[in-house]
Amino acid sequence: QVQVVESGGGLVQAGGSLRLSCAASGIIFSINVMGWYRQAPGKQRELVAAITSGDKTNYTDSMKGRFTISRDNAKNTVYLQMNSLKPEDTAVYYCYVRILGSPDSWGQGTQVTVSS
Repeated sequence: QVQVVESGGGLVQAGGSLRLSCAASGIIFSINVMGWYRQAPGKQRELVAAITSGDKTNYTDSMKGRFTISRDNAKNTVYLQMNSLKPEDTAVYYCYVRILGSPDSWGQGTQVTVSS
């Protein structure tokens, strides 16, 4: 079983920055993909960014240039650096871990609130 724990959310003013972290632990042989989704009130969950074990990244267009995803494979940890934050970035951010042959594992979510 894989445990996924996010940290780093909080309240920030528009234009500010936050860095989210997500650590996976448990019985892990090989993590294929780690990434972030977010869900704002009344909206569907949407992909923010993802990164493979080979450091190939994928971003949703609205986050490109402002958000940067990175990972430390030795620590089974993924990071999301968020710059130039906007009020519309306010959401709960969820980390997920994809291991080949297993269902995705999700964290409990961390709240990011951007004030105008």
